[in-house]
Amino acid sequence: MKYLVTLNGKTYEVEVEHGEAMLLDEYDAAAPAPAANEAPAAPAPAPAAPAAAAPVAPQDIAVGDVVSAPMPGNIVNINVKSGDQVKSGDVLVILEAMKMENEIMAPRDGTVAQVVTQKGAKVETGSPLVVLA
Repeated sequence: MKYLVTLNGKTYEVEVEHGEAMLLDEYDAAAPAPAANEAPAAPAPAPAAPAAAAPVAPQDIAVGDVVSAPMPGNIVNINVKSGDQVKSGDVLVILEAMKMENEIMAPRDGTVAQVVTQKGAKVETGSPLVVLA
């Protein structure tokens, strides 16, 4: 059987027989040209992005130890607010990543100086979540 496989902008013509694959040809992939009698399609409207928290600018983050997201995910719960006293190991934030809820814990005793994120926010690895004073 012959297959055309496009990967990273290159198209490969591959033949597979009895479980063995053999590369027959390789060339740059090109978008198909529109037919002469077809009107160009109107661009599809961009899907609306889900509401997410506006990122906090680095200069707006309080001075202290920043507790950051260890992985990308969604904030499903925030267990602290500014001014709360926390002990090492207390759960500050619940971060959902890959369908698992991860507890983000306080690395040390302290006072919550600022909660940088909010419930429902999408965060990336290294995004600030909470600042401890």
